[in-house]
Amino acid sequence: QVQLVTSGGGSVQAGDSLRLACQSAGRTFSRMSTAWFRQVPGKEREFVAGITWLGGGTTGYRDSVKGRFTISRDNATSTVYLHMNNLKPEDTALYYCAAALGATTAQSMRVIRLYTYWGQGTQVTVSS
Repeated sequence: QVQLVTSGGGSVQAGDSLRLACQSAGRTFSRMSTAWFRQVPGKEREFVAGITWLGGGTTGYRDSVKGRFTISRDNATSTVYLHMNNLKPEDTALYYCAAALGATTAQSMRVIRLYTYWGQGTQVTVSS
């Protein structure tokens, strides 16, 4: 069984940075693809960034965060990170980490139904 524990959210000003962390308890990330999604009230959960476990870790991002967010993972500690720089008010959301058994591609990592395991969510609030 996989349990994902998320941490690192908070309230910041526009232009600030935050780092989210998601650690797996019970199973390593070594053969799992991981991603971050976010959701605001009244809207669907959307893909933010993903990283596969094959090929050295292919990454993918939604267009609005490219160049500002970086996803990384530490397989030794089964932790995936989302480094968020130059935060904007539109980044305000509840952020979730997710894990999928097996490999994803740069395209498929965006498909929410592929992910079996979810963290509890951490709130990120960015003020202008």
